[in-house]
Amino acid sequence: MEVIETIVTESVEVEENETVVSNLDPEKTKAEFVWTLQATWHLVNTRLEMDQAFDQPVCKKKKLWEMVAEKVNAKLREAGNSDVNVKAYECDLKWRNMLATYRKNAERAKRLGVCSVHWEFFKAMHEVLGKSREEIEAQRRAKLSGTKLGKAIASKRFTPILPTPPLTATPCPSRPPQDVLQLYMELQERKMNMWAQQKALEERKIEAINNLAQAISNLAQKNGGQLSKDGQ
Repeated sequence: MEVIETIVTESVEVEENETVVSNLDPEKTKAEFVWTLQATWHLVNTRLEMDQAFDQPVCKKKKLWEMVAEKVNAKLREAGNSDVNVKAYECDLKWRNMLATYRKNAERAKRLGVCSVHWEFFKAMHEVLGKSREEIEAQRRAKLSGTKLGKAIASKRFTPILPTPPLTATPCPSRPPQDVLQLYMELQERKMNMWAQQKALEERKIEAINNLAQAISNLAQKNGGQLSKDGQ
């Protein structure tokens, strides 16, 4: 089964989702860190361990990513990789890529079941990032309990937020689902249409070349007849 992966390019966020091309720091123009499987697992485990720190309403993400980079480098050195050094912005960018991939695989798991996802980092990330809204709300209230803001919220009446249904493992079907078959048929139809268009284009090219050759031949015959008349 195909594993979904997504690449997120680095950019500067303006207001909400608007992005502009960023001016990279001079240190970012150096050779980029090569993410091995071992280094990627160190990043995933470290970032998930610090997930609560990143979820704080007020936190300095740059400082947190510097801490992540230090822990990843320390684990790599313990494993005998003393000549590598990953930077904070590289950890941040790599995590954004992995987070986008996780979200796409989570949507796939909802539609086709967990067994349809073969991305090796999905299970570890989903155990932390796949919490229901009810669990997140309970944790938030626990953090706010005893504070002035928590007491103010407790004195108000709110409409409860319904939790998302838990993600349960569904058995793999013996045959491909109908939507997968439909998608396969659509892809085959698109390929046939593209092949037909390419064939028609090639035929028009050949026809144009033949017409051009015929025109050149007629012109050459005409010029040859005109020269013979001039010679007489």
